[in-house]
Amino acid sequence: MRVLVCGGGIAGEALAYHLARGGHRVTVVERFPALRATGAQVDLRGQGIDAVRRMGLLDVVRSKLVDEAGVAFVNARGKARATIMANTSGRGRQTLTSEYEIMRGDLVRILHDATKEDVEHVFGVSVDRFEQDERRVVAHFSDGSCGEFDLLVGADGQGSRLRRAVLPPGTPDPYWRVGIHMAYWFVPRIATDGNIRDTYLAPGGRMIMRRSHNPTETQVYFVLREDSKESSAVHREPIERRKEFWTDRFRDAGWQTERFLEGMGTADDFYSQEVLQVRTDTWSKGRVVLVGDAAHCASPFSGMGVSGGLVGAYVLAGEINRHSDDLPTALANYDTTLRPFVNEIQAQVKPHLLRLGMPRNKLAVDAFHTVTALACFLRIPELVARHTKEDRGGAWQLPEYRDLNAG
Repeated sequence: MRVLVCGGGIAGEALAYHLARGGHRVTVVERFPALRATGAQVDLRGQGIDAVRRMGLLDVVRSKLVDEAGVAFVNARGKARATIMANTSGRGRQTLTSEYEIMRGDLVRILHDATKEDVEHVFGVSVDRFEQDERRVVAHFSDGSCGEFDLLVGADGQGSRLRRAVLPPGTPDPYWRVGIHMAYWFVPRIATDGNIRDTYLAPGGRMIMRRSHNPTETQVYFVLREDSKESSAVHREPIERRKEFWTDRFRDAGWQTERFLEGMGTADDFYSQEVLQVRTDTWSKGRVVLVGDAAHCASPFSGMGVSGGLVGAYVLAGEINRHSDDLPTALANYDTTLRPFVNEIQAQVKPHLLRLGMPRNKLAVDAFHTVTALACFLRIPELVARHTKEDRGGAWQLPEYRDLNAG
């Protein structure tokens, strides 16, 4: 088949890898002028680890892992009140820190390097529109050209433009919001920045996280619990306006806020987003299909966003390879096979628990620290992780597609 993948991120590159191995002619178009190998730290869990193993890339991923040993909840003086270490036992489920932490850019580069010899990549181009019939789909590109394909795949993220054309008319907003917003950027690393991720809770439903991924850089995350039109709209504003918003909300938060705000002022890698999920009953229409965040974004708080994209790419490619002469059956099977897994990982996000973890007042922050410290003293997080058989994806297992199993 001639397949066009719109989006050269994690899900798009993983899908291209699998389809090329199945003998299909794959083109990936990415609207950025070069490989978008940027972004903050991501992790692999459960079925996502298995998906990478089946690609034969797990050893390469291991070589690029970030040294993050655990998560500490610190007070305003930077003193750790409770620390939850990563589960490196090789059994059970991952804790707040996964055994497989990696920078998004490194994972994208690994996937791209595995596909670049067999897949055509076109940068600086996007799909503006398309039309299709029973035999083909014609994509019209932003540079004025067009191309004819057997299948068009939308791997263009949670704000997918192709999704709007796939969903039936009158479909409600596919975004499921939890009233939380996030921003991140990089600052220079200092001597006290260790390999434990520091998490600081400030009154007003505010959280600051610091994690260091290499000898010179530290990642800063501001997380805000706010349900307002302004907070939802600000992510579409110019970058300076977004920085003003986050400065206004966090200037009195304490701990290392002053350092982080100073770094934000000059950061050219600043990014902010609303934490949300993409929930829709429709993943395909004719010869157009969605994959990854475009189909089922689970949100950062699920811990399964990247893993979900890798698993979705594996299942979609497996069904296409198995039914390459019957595309409707392939896409129907993709939906029925993957949806139970997607439902499971999206259900991991529980707004009431998120609110408990981002208290409004100092008394509630102190109570959170006390309870968490007691749990860590009793080794409850460690014991639960080691003796829980299922990770966040539940008991669902990757289907067997023999032509995709390289691991």
